[in-house]
Formats: sequence, C-alpha cells, structure tokens
Amino acid sequence: MGAGALSGGRYAGPIERKEAMEKGKRTVGIVLPTLNEIEGLKWFMPRLKKEWYDELLIVDGGSTDGTLEYCRQYGYPYFVQSGKGLANANNEAFARTKADILVEATPDGNSLPELIPSLIAKMDEGYDMVVVSRYLPPAKSYDDDPVTAFGNRMFTFFINVLFKAHYTDTLVGFRAWRREAILKMSLHDQFEQTWLKSRCMYMNCWDPASSIRAAALKLKTAEIAGDEPVRIGGARKLSIVRNGFGILLEIFHEFFLGPGFYTRPERPYAKKAG
Repeated sequence: MGAGALSGGRYAGPIERKEAMEKGKRTVGIVLPTLNEIEGLKWFMPRLKKEWYDELLIVDGGSTDGTLEYCRQYGYPYFVQSGKGLANANNEAFARTKADILVEATPDGNSLPELIPSLIAKMDEGYDMVVVSRYLPPAKSYDDDPVTAFGNRMFTFFINVLFKAHYTDTLVGFRAWRREAILKMSLHDQFEQTWLKSRCMYMNCWDPASSIRAAALKLKTAEIAGDEPVRIGGARKLSIVRNGFGILLEIFHEFFLGPGFYTRPERPYAKKAG
C-alpha cells in the first residue's frame, strides 16, 4: 500500500511550496510518525496551522484503528512506510522531501503543536538542530513515570559526558534539523553504516543519534523549553528494555568508533540523499 496510500491525501499547499522553492525561500517539512494514533491526530491536526509549514508528511507504521481513514477524510497527506520502526519512518520521510528544515513531532499528545513556530524561529537564527526540551526550565514532562524519567536523564548524562555536550534532553521526539545537518550526520542511512547497526533497529533512532552526532561534529544546536503533556489514546509504543538497551549500545558504539565511521565519503553502501 506504500505508494498507493499517497493517493489518499494531497500534500498541503503544493503550489505555494513550489513557488517558495523557486524563489529560494527556506521551506519547512513536518514529519508525523503514526501507529494507531487516531485519538492523538484528532487532537493534534486541528491545532496544526498550514502557515507554519510548506509540506506535511504523515508516515504510518501500519495503523488499524482508523488513522488512515481519518487522514483520507480530511485530505491529510500520508504514506505507509515500507520498513519497521521510527528510524525507518524518518528515513522514508526524508527521502520524499526536499524541505530545508525538517520538524519531527509526535501526534500522540506528547508534542504541543503551538510550539512549532517557536521551534522554526529558533532554527531561523542559524542553528543546525533545535530540540524542544521537556527538562529545560520551566518545562515539565507530565508523561514521565519514575522509570522513563530516570532513563531519559541517565542517557542525557552519558551523552553529555562522552561527547562534551550540554543538553537537558537528548531523546525527545520533538525537534528540528536543517537538511544539510541531516546529511552531515548521516542520519538517513544508519542501518547501513555498521554490521551491528544493521541488526539492531533500536540503535538507529534519529533523536539520540542526532544528539550524539551534532555534539561530535560540533554543529550549532539549541534547546527551547516545552512541556510534554500526557499521551492521548492508544498504548505507548516504546519498550523500556529494548529501546533502552538499543540507546545504550548506540551511545557507546558511536563513542568508540568516532564520527569518522559515518562521515567517510567512501563509506560502502552509504545512501547520499539529494
């Protein structure tokens, strides 16, 4: 259903987006990964204003709860991803867009759409990546439990120490990247970078990877404070054990190999997206 699903909706504002690209204006793409998120979408989409973006990409992981029917009903553009997991959702969205700035948000209630203009405005100051931090005062996570709160802060501590960074939140899935920065960090082809990464999908998530690689490459990054509300509808997709182990492997894997293993131009199998 991958290609056919695209016919279920239309990209928002194709004429305006084409004109913006032709005039050299920077363009913004919003990526919304979904998997049985109909309740969250009903809350998120009416609050997402078309003037905030040039392109909308809803990437579905195989919903069966009416998510796709909802998108078709309201003309929201979507496609069904061919690979599994959040990393593949971002990979496939990136391959489909030429937007200069890519904004990732979770339409499950955890990401406040009203923060998107502030996120983009911060990017327009010249940053390569901007993170909406749940832990930058006065922001607060209302979705954390004691285990996830501890894990998030522990992984942030490891990344800050090992990669000489100063983040308050390294795992949150609400952030923006400049297209050139995505290519510099090689976020789009992580599965093909090493044998271990090709076999452990939980080592390839864009959020911790971009926190690590932006610090390692000394890219220009910033955080803005943003509350994380409680998730709306459905079950949490994150597996604390699997995801936690994958992130831990990813941190130490990248620390010991260094940025050379993903920045080498002659790296075999690398996909150099345009």
